[in-house]
Amino acid sequence: MTAPTKAWQRAGRALFAKMLGEFAYEGIVEPLPDGPPADAYRLPVARGLTYRFRARRGAYGDWRVDPESLTPDADPLEFLARAHETLGLAGDTTGHLIRELTATLSADVVLAENALSVGELAELSYGELEGRQTGHPWLVANKGRLGFSASDTERWAPEQATARPLPWLAVHRGLARYRGTPALASPERLYAEELSETVREEFRRAVAATGGDPAAYLWLPVHPWQWDEAIRLLYAPQVAAGQIIPLPTDGDLRLPQQSIRTFLNVTRPNARTVKLPLSILNTLVWRGLPTERTEAAPAVTAWIHGLRDADPFLTETTRVILLGETASVTVEHPLYDRLRTVPYQYRELLGCIWREPVGPHLDPGERARTLAALLYTDEDGQSFVAELVARSGLPATDWLRRLMDALLPPLLHFLYRYGTVFSPHGENAIVVFDERDVPVRLAVKDFVDDVNLSSETLPETSGVPEQVDRVLLREHPGYLTQFLHSGLFVGVFRYLAPLCAAHLGVPEQAFWSLVREEILRYQRRFPELKHRFETYDLLTPRIQRLCLNRNRLHLDGYRDRSERPHAAIHGTVPNPLYGP
Repeated sequence: MTAPTKAWQRAGRALFAKMLGEFAYEGIVEPLPDGPPADAYRLPVARGLTYRFRARRGAYGDWRVDPESLTPDADPLEFLARAHETLGLAGDTTGHLIRELTATLSADVVLAENALSVGELAELSYGELEGRQTGHPWLVANKGRLGFSASDTERWAPEQATARPLPWLAVHRGLARYRGTPALASPERLYAEELSETVREEFRRAVAATGGDPAAYLWLPVHPWQWDEAIRLLYAPQVAAGQIIPLPTDGDLRLPQQSIRTFLNVTRPNARTVKLPLSILNTLVWRGLPTERTEAAPAVTAWIHGLRDADPFLTETTRVILLGETASVTVEHPLYDRLRTVPYQYRELLGCIWREPVGPHLDPGERARTLAALLYTDEDGQSFVAELVARSGLPATDWLRRLMDALLPPLLHFLYRYGTVFSPHGENAIVVFDERDVPVRLAVKDFVDDVNLSSETLPETSGVPEQVDRVLLREHPGYLTQFLHSGLFVGVFRYLAPLCAAHLGVPEQAFWSLVREEILRYQRRFPELKHRFETYDLLTPRIQRLCLNRNRLHLDGYRDRSERPHAAIHGTVPNPLYGP
């Protein structure tokens, strides 16, 4: 057996175990007891085909399937081909899902072939670490990237860890709009900070060479794939008319991050990251940039920063870092943007958001890592979180208590004081560590896409600016807490807790007790918010079960929609934070 075949089989076995676990968690499949022993299960899927495996149950009704226990053949693609009728999948869903899973498996093999030990991983910079992550822990087809060819993936996928230059465009102000925070009120201020005078003069000459007035144009970077696959085609009349003019690169090398459309500047690490639209389907949605939200991003940032800056608990006690989306250029499509019923991917084609990098916000000796990194296990089975705990010199329970103290207080304060929630999933939440690798504080990013407000107007947020209020979703108080549950507790801690049990010797029940203790500690600190604790109750006996894979399999499939899809809800699950 060749090494590549072994790599494929190992990756397939791991993905199949994940698939069974997540499908069982969401109620898509219902494994049957097959013991003794008590952790043995079977899953009949077709005539003459029954899968057997061992699994541990965890918080929220979680399933942790042992990949090595799977029989007969642990091939996730064959499973879909044999079980699609049992799963209730339409034929087109089955076809597209097999393609997404094959692409995900291919990326997993690349990651495995280039894997580092947890010790080596701990030495990487924030940007380098991003390219080593394995993708969304909950979504099974988490690296599908429908629209990318194999060569596109080799060139632009984050696991390739290759920094490349980006070309820029000049777009006439009749099509393009600029927005910035007060500190970046004019595009000239942004360009002066982001581009050298030599590059700016080169851009001006390029526009003038076409007969255009340089002052009548805005500049923005563009993903080369998006330029070739979407912009040159769908904006062809505007390109022909000289309203969109290709520019050269600015010379900086940029590294794609886990979100695949966000690029970190490695030539100038203190420069802003750029978030660009990509018309590929990945992890449930087309990865474009909605025009209205992109335009509002700086206003949302200014508002969120205003809440933080006026609150001593956020600025002095937690010292939370909010990585602002400080400037944007939006480019409407003259036809698509006024047709609200066309697929939403056609209203998210061209634009750019500039976001603050985390580096300049760090104190000497601090380093940042995405929360997702804590879920990493290397090829030798060693846990990254265990490596960091060992480096800290702290007992595991003390280290985890410090982690909860870094993550939860600022998130709880925004929820209880301001009726505002982030979506603190593993990519958006960034843990800041001190020089001993002890967690000390939190950084958060992605405001305009993932900040939600309470539908109940609070005195503290009665003056939400109109542009902000128009684009941020408002949710019923009873549902607002789901963003913490689904983003952090279910979406990250559901996986971190069993890791800590296996590698740190901290039982899962003790892990969840630490989370609950941190919530209660916050509540004791702010007794005047007692009514809010009841309104935004995180400690209910059960919570709704949000489902991400069910959305793809049963709710939306791969059909085009006029609006972005939302997670499916299927029943309830017990809340491990509930207690006397």
